[in-house]
Amino acid sequence: MTTSNAERLRERGIGELLGDFANETTELLSKEIELARAEIGIQAKRAGTGAGLFGGAAVFGLLGLGALTACAIAALALVMDVWLAALIVGAVLLVVAGIFALAGKARMKEVAPPVPERALDEMKRDIATVQEGVQAGRTHGDGGDHHGA
Repeated sequence: MTTSNAERLRERGIGELLGDFANETTELLSKEIELARAEIGIQAKRAGTGAGLFGGAAVFGLLGLGALTACAIAALALVMDVWLAALIVGAVLLVVAGIFALAGKARMKEVAPPVPERALDEMKRDIATVQEGVQAGRTHGDGGDHHGA
């Protein structure tokens, strides 16, 4: 069967072979792009789930912070006016919030966008293989193997 495949390839013209090559290359790149999209979708889904859990934690953390804030204000109100106790606790909370915001900003600068690494690696490998095939075709094509002359 191998010889019949080889014979069929020899009978086909270079234009037909190049057309098949272009179609197959387009199909391959199309599938690689599909893989990249799927990979990004999986990463986005995981990120969404994690963000939802962080959101829930933030809500309960905020409720707990509210309760502790009321406790701190009530404790300070035993030794000073209530308005002054609330002002002090509020100012301390704003300072802590500012520190967290600056730390968060610094961390966000370190975050890289999600990259479909496996799909990109596959695509690079495919391109390298095609380039090697083209180079091999050029070197074998220049060897003086002329038909019909």
